[in-house]
Amino acid sequence: MSVRTKEHLTKGMCTLRFVGPTDQAQAARETLEDFGFHKVEEAVPWRDAFPDLTDDQLPGVVLRGARNREGLTQVELSRITGIPQRHISEMENGKRNIGKDRAQKLAQVFHMDYRIFL
Repeated sequence: MSVRTKEHLTKGMCTLRFVGPTDQAQAARETLEDFGFHKVEEAVPWRDAFPDLTDDQLPGVVLRGARNREGLTQVELSRITGIPQRHISEMENGKRNIGKDRAQKLAQVFHMDYRIFL
């Protein structure tokens, strides 16, 4: 059975994104600040942020990111999923395809849709 060993790094935080009239943007920011929201960031499409990242590298990058977000080492993820640590390393580095069965195991651990790993 999969058990989380560490707390999620973003526990107690959320991200909100709204679409609305530009003339009301400042009023919306002020209202959100009254509720304790303080940080405002402009979103950048991920492909613009990582132009050298190819589609075949994406599953490995997502896997590494999800693993790091949860604070798991490759060895810990290997114990939880039953996937050999060497294979996890190869998947993260784009040397091994993840495959549907392994994607489903990983998605269960990370509480994500398995298709993001394919």
